Amino acid sequence: MAISAAMVKELREKTNAGMLDCKKALQEVNGDLEEAVNWLRKKGLSKAAKKAGRIAAEGLVTSYIHAGGTIGVLLEVNSETDFVARNDDFVAFTRDIAMHIAALGPQYVSTNEIPDSAIEAEKEILRAKALEEGKKAEFLEKILEGQIKKWAAEICLLDQKFVKNPDKTVGDMLQEFIAKIGENIVIRRFARYQLGEGIEKKQENFADEVAAQVKGN
Repeated sequence: MAISAAMVKELREKTNAGMLDCKKALQEVNGDLEEAVNWLRKKGLSKAAKKAGRIAAEGLVTSYIHAGGTIGVLLEVNSETDFVARNDDFVAFTRDIAMHIAALGPQYVSTNEIPDSAIEAEKEILRAKALEEGKKAEFLEKILEGQIKKWAAEICLLDQKFVKNPDKTVGDMLQEFIAKIGENIVIRRFARYQLGEGIEKKQENFADEVAAQVKGN
């Protein structure tokens, strides 16, 4: 059966699991809400969402330097305990996220971090473009709403398609890792440096190069 957005929303409100996980759960049980809840629980995804409120003050600062020193990333990922932070799976997870940041260059961790001023500036650009393309004024706000949502997803780490598995977002990967590790895990902050960034010169697209290499790992 067709899975509606309303069904996904209702399941998400019941479980706090990710939108994609909720949709998959409903598809697996042919739209049965209670069975979908059980499906998420069996996968540990519902439990993972409930851990999100717990304090994560330990963790690890990871560095990743792309081959040749063209791109560098510093990333802080927090866990609840130092024991988990020293776990090999945790170290591997933080490295994968740092490699993703090197490849796709997000600007923020989540949409909550985007300043209102940046949103308004982007909205003005999109509004001018839409009017120039002849879009009707009465439909403009609805059009802008969708475009801003897409723009935000493209620049925010948790909403980006994971470079090593584009079928899932980084947020989905984080929820699955929380379920696996049994603690709240928080991607707190990062800094990304690209050689020559801001300097006008002709050179290859390093981000595309890194993305291709990461996908091959």
